[in-house]
Amino acid sequence: MVLYEYPFNESIRTMLRLEHLFDRLGQLVARETAVDHHFALATLFEIMDVASRADIKSDVLKDLERHRTQLNSYRGHPGISEAALDEIVARIDHAFDGLNQLQGKAGQALASNDWLMSIRSRINIPGGTCEFDLPAYYAWQQYPPERRRADLRGWMTTLLPLAEALQVLLGLLRESGTPQRMVAPAGHYQQSLQQGKVYQLMRVRLDDSDGVVPEISGHRLLVSVRFMRPDADGRLRATGIDTNFELALCA
Repeated sequence: MVLYEYPFNESIRTMLRLEHLFDRLGQLVARETAVDHHFALATLFEIMDVASRADIKSDVLKDLERHRTQLNSYRGHPGISEAALDEIVARIDHAFDGLNQLQGKAGQALASNDWLMSIRSRINIPGGTCEFDLPAYYAWQQYPPERRRADLRGWMTTLLPLAEALQVLLGLLRESGTPQRMVAPAGHYQQSLQQGKVYQLMRVRLDDSDGVVPEISGHRLLVSVRFMRPDADGRLRATGIDTNFELALCA
């Protein structure tokens, strides 16, 4: 099964981009080669760029507080497990406190590292990090993998509170949606959204053996999914056939 996610607002779009970058960073840091650690640094700088474009820290804190208030309102209700509720609220509290104690925007502390900033200024220039441009960086790339990995994990430390908060928040958002089996007649599906309810994320799950790609669009009143299939040149063409898929709307 292949999962596609579509954000309904810019805040969730930014959070998903950061989640994607944090996942890539974790995979690259765990590897051994210098080229993987080079791209780990590039990803680190991407996270700093995305996190600085909007007040992502404030948005995440507000959403965590909203979830905490909502969950605490369930206390004492019949059928609600207090132990499970305590566990979820504790996770929210830990993520909230860690991010709230972070000074400034994510990665701001790294901006004072002149060596890192010299790499950041050249890493987007084609071939801009060659040994004759940045000999100190080239020397760092010759270090044993364990030392490079330790340095990378140290630089990641200031970003981890944001990564944890995003993991908790997006996990809660995804769990709010109930997957339902759907059929798109002739490869096209539309659904009107419930008035008065604000959805933030749509999740579409497909059988990967079908070889189709969903083109998703949506706003507060309507969502639409059109299923496409790439031709020999990679261009997407409408399938025109009934397509089974799984849909979840998350608020």
